[in-house]
Amino acid sequence: MNHEIFERDRQDILIIDCIPDNLQILSSFLTEKGYKVRQACNWSMVLTACQTVLPDLILLDIMLPEVDGYEICQRLKNWNLTADIPVIFLSSLDNVFDKVKAFQVGGVDYITKPFHFEEVLVRVENQLALKVARLKILQLNLDLEKKVKERTCQLEKALYKLQQEWNQRQQLQSKLLEIALHDSLTGLPNRVLFLKRLEQALKRIKLKPDYHFAVLFLDCDRFKLVNDSFGHLVGDELLVAIARRLEASLSPFDTLARFGGDEFTILLENIKDIRMATAVAENILQKLSLPFRLSRHEVFINASIGINWGNPNYEKPEYLLRDADIAMYRAKKAFGKARYHVFDPKMHQEVTELLELENDLRKAVERQEFVVYYQPIISLATGTIAGFEALVRWRHPVRGLVAPTSFISIAEETGLITPINTWVLKSACQILYILQNHPAIKDSVTMSVNISPRLFSQPDLIATIDEVIDDTKINPASLELEITESVLMENDENIKTILHELQKRKIKLVMDDFGTGYSSLSYLHSLPLNSLKIDKSFVKYMQKNKQIMGLVPAMIGIAHSMGMSVSAEGVETQQQLMQLKSLNCDFAQGYLFSPAVQQELVLDLLAEGTRW
Repeated sequence: MNHEIFERDRQDILIIDCIPDNLQILSSFLTEKGYKVRQACNWSMVLTACQTVLPDLILLDIMLPEVDGYEICQRLKNWNLTADIPVIFLSSLDNVFDKVKAFQVGGVDYITKPFHFEEVLVRVENQLALKVARLKILQLNLDLEKKVKERTCQLEKALYKLQQEWNQRQQLQSKLLEIALHDSLTGLPNRVLFLKRLEQALKRIKLKPDYHFAVLFLDCDRFKLVNDSFGHLVGDELLVAIARRLEASLSPFDTLARFGGDEFTILLENIKDIRMATAVAENILQKLSLPFRLSRHEVFINASIGINWGNPNYEKPEYLLRDADIAMYRAKKAFGKARYHVFDPKMHQEVTELLELENDLRKAVERQEFVVYYQPIISLATGTIAGFEALVRWRHPVRGLVAPTSFISIAEETGLITPINTWVLKSACQILYILQNHPAIKDSVTMSVNISPRLFSQPDLIATIDEVIDDTKINPASLELEITESVLMENDENIKTILHELQKRKIKLVMDDFGTGYSSLSYLHSLPLNSLKIDKSFVKYMQKNKQIMGLVPAMIGIAHSMGMSVSAEGVETQQQLMQLKSLNCDFAQGYLFSPAVQQELVLDLLAEGTRW
């Protein structure tokens, strides 16, 4: 044991990450395990670190300033001094494209964030063991050459010893190959071996038209819940149990691999048609639906499976696997849990278009290609404009004006919604300041802005809102922030604190799209809400559906009983307007009054003085 610790003390690990918390936490963990750990956050620091002392292993993040992780890895592999240093990627990017690219630029492994320290440690130890083993092989070769030269007079003994050492070398190489091509936890082939076999299948199908195969990409839907609830040891035990159950569902001629985390890939060879592949998928899903009786727990787990039929038109095995992964995500999102889906080429086109839109959206944030439109909110008591709702539009350089329904969901997923939402808030408050100080506007006008749920996870949300208020010099009593039910239903104390802080600033709080979620009346009563906004779907079918006709007055009654006003959106007809007035609804907005207009037309709408 002491010898093992001594060996580990001499092993130097360089961690490259631009996030100080990640560096600190991972450095502390590896230092506790006896490694020497150094840190770098950009290419300049990496270069300096390697010129000072060559590390034995590098842990590399992808998202780095100036030079990303892919480029750093390529530079290290092109430099003779660092070419043989193993590089393990640590990244929150979980897309198969990112993973494949990491291996293409020279990475030896890829760990997805958030990672588990035990997994990081095992993979670090494996790679360092591989490096030590390679050095041992090199040393063995040097020793052999020296012994041959020194003992030419004792040829028989030298040959005998050489044979012994050769056998050892072969055993070591076999062991290294086993480690390199198999998953240490389950014993299954890993992604490297799977891709090799998939490449062989692709070559075979190009030569033999009667040969067919299919690729299955499987992701465990509830594994994270089990792992978080019972711990990583139980999670590892479950992964092994899943691997054994999958093996029992396949023939000896099929290849089952653990691709990473809770993802498994399957290569079905010599099959006749796609129905055989779907039959295998159905059998797997049925077997996985049975409980797993582990050493201390009984757990249930689901899986989503993507199926891709082997096609000789594919140039690389990674592309086959990519499309199986796309089909798996379609099964997970479009059809629910415990489902399979067969890849259709249209899916790839959709994913490509989505990626292009995401790239354009990132550029749009940098170039500030957004514009705010304003839709008037009408007081049903006076028939005049009581305020405006700020609605963002994207002025795309090619597509023209893009509605929020086409890009808000992508902005939410990528985190770009935070700068977009903050910009919209500031723009709307600038217009609100003009309205509050315009000599021709006598009555106070409100400004309503939607706040994304993502912003509530930002620790500086209140500070950001305070800064906007200070910069624009508005009276916050005229500012309304619209919040979705999903935020309120979390029942998080931090969210409640934020809402009460906003209330202290006299900012009005509105529950948006009321009735479309799962609101609890107890939550409504305990939260400092000023208004409820009835979703346009209720207004649209209010006259046609008796059930909805009964719900709308109930919503209005609930709001009024709690001291809240009610606003209805999507009003398009006089009949809807009259119905809402008869139900004592307070405010309304929709195309009957006006669509959302550019900011230069806001004053014109107010100047018209129209009464509805």
